[in-house]
Amino acid sequence: MTPKAPNKPAELLSDLESIRALLGDDFPDEAPAALDPDSIPLLSDIVEPAPAVPAASASDDEPRETSVRSAFRSLAERHIDHELRTAANLILQEVIDDFVPQIEAELKRRLESRIERLVRTPPPRS
Repeated sequence: MTPKAPNKPAELLSDLESIRALLGDDFPDEAPAALDPDSIPLLSDIVEPAPAVPAASASDDEPRETSVRSAFRSLAERHIDHELRTAANLILQEVIDDFVPQIEAELKRRLESRIERLVRTPPPRS
């Protein structure tokens, strides 16, 4: 099920601005190809390993459970952020795809008008 894009440019602009607001100013302008693989954090960089305890009691498990919950929450937030960005990019592409025929028609009309003026105008005499 694909949502229909609004017909009015003001509504489309409003949608694009809400997407931009959703993504915030931290949305990277760089191409994904410029991403350095070494800059991607590993799980071990984010979550500190729990200390090894030979016999764990119920009270000893609490800090470990808290760190595991925190790690899962962080992963879930990053996954949701990725999904939102992907959805926003798809919506933006749909808007662009909807406007390309209109832009192309306008450019063609202007080009034909310009050609017509050039053909009608006599060349300058030297």
